[in-house]
Amino acid sequence: MNASVSKEPLDARDRPARLTVGVVGAGRVGPALAASLRLAGHRPVAVSGVSDASRRRAAALLPDVPLVEPAEVLARAELVLLTVPDDVLPTLVEGLAETGAVRPGQLLVHTSGRYGAGVLDPALRAGALPLALHPAMTFTGTGVDVQRLAGCSFGVTAPEELRLAAEALVIEMGGEPEWIAEESRPLYHAALALGANHLVTLVAQSMELLAKAGVAAPDRMLGPLLGAALDNALRSGDAALTGPVARGDAGTVAAHIGELRAHAPQAVAGYIAMARATADRALAHGLLKAELAEDLLVALADQERRPGDSGTGEPR
Repeated sequence: MNASVSKEPLDARDRPARLTVGVVGAGRVGPALAASLRLAGHRPVAVSGVSDASRRRAAALLPDVPLVEPAEVLARAELVLLTVPDDVLPTLVEGLAETGAVRPGQLLVHTSGRYGAGVLDPALRAGALPLALHPAMTFTGTGVDVQRLAGCSFGVTAPEELRLAAEALVIEMGGEPEWIAEESRPLYHAALALGANHLVTLVAQSMELLAKAGVAAPDRMLGPLLGAALDNALRSGDAALTGPVARGDAGTVAAHIGELRAHAPQAVAGYIAMARATADRALAHGLLKAELAEDLLVALADQERRPGDSGTGEPR
């Protein structure tokens, strides 16, 4: 069961000592977290990165910190941030443990939302102290990320005896620790991806369609609307639902799909799927009358059966 973390000041004994910090994987996340830890008094000493972009990020956010191989990062640092893609993480941890790169007593932190502390078991067996600290934030790979960490929630998973140390590190980075049970990590990550990643897709599609409709500045038009919608949704949940689906305007929805089929066929399937999900929620919360919901769902089914939804001209 997830538990909110107390915001009371940490006792000095619960604060991590000033540590040397290493980063394995200089993507958008690692250098920003290390830069934030530097502001809290810790000392970045090594970073690894393969691509030119990674090396540029490391140079910008962690100037004068040497670029070395992953094993050397672990040799130099007391606290190591493993900030690599989710699919790479298990193999990386196993490799570092098998080659003896992991040292007893070393804090090993990964930032994957998908995994809890269990993915670090090979390192745990080698004596490392495993922590999963996932910032619920989208990163740009620039200095602005360090500022955005202020107030950012972190999904924290760790052995119980390391819980206070994990929470202290998050607080030192300006974040808000939120305890996530090991078995809840995949669901937690799916929830964040559903909200954040899919939001970007929806907004990008909306801007493209507005541009096709002749709007000169789609971002300026959408900004106030989406800002208000997000604020209303966070405050009121499903009660914030508005628009033709929530009202049961089946004819308007059918007209929308017709326009999308003509101008952006790749968006039709997504529109229908989101319309169905919106109708279900509006109906469940008493915002949509049952008879209107039935008409709407019939219209959606009819539109879905029409050819060309996928942009190929073939029936689905």
